[in-house]
Amino acid sequence: MRSVKAAVGATLAVGGVAVMLHAAPTASAYNPAVNGRFTATLIGDWARTRTVYHDEAVVQSTWTISSSCSTAQDCSGQVVSDQGWTAPLTMHDGLTWYVKRDVPNWETCEDGRTFSGHEVFYFYPANPETGENVLGSAVLAGREHIAGASGACNTNAPLYIEQPFRLDRIG
Repeated sequence: MRSVKAAVGATLAVGGVAVMLHAAPTASAYNPAVNGRFTATLIGDWARTRTVYHDEAVVQSTWTISSSCSTAQDCSGQVVSDQGWTAPLTMHDGLTWYVKRDVPNWETCEDGRTFSGHEVFYFYPANPETGENVLGSAVLAGREHIAGASGACNTNAPLYIEQPFRLDRIG
């Protein structure tokens, strides 16, 4: 009985080695670049300032995105919005994209003065149902954060709004 167990064990060991000697399938290189036209949606129904939720308008626009990557982690490009602005696009971690721009006259004070806001969009390829990261997805999900300057309108608590954001590929 012992010799049968030893023979089975030896056969499995040799079989395992034989399997391990087969060449691994070739992997195709993942290119995280984002290019094309997208519907950009700010989901104002879920906007918040600090920890308080409040309604903002749901805003849709069309973005044309062009990007290229020097590595699977480092990418840059440009976003052109049909709202009349252009901004740089960057990604440095292999997952999350950032668009940063200044919005002139974003905050209006009671005395009529206006101040710029600094807007940041961050997003990643996502499952449209769950929001989980899915490399290569045609849907990108994330958040938009816009903040005024500290000291604007004579207050040291800058106005800021954060809300969910989504990009859906349309071309």
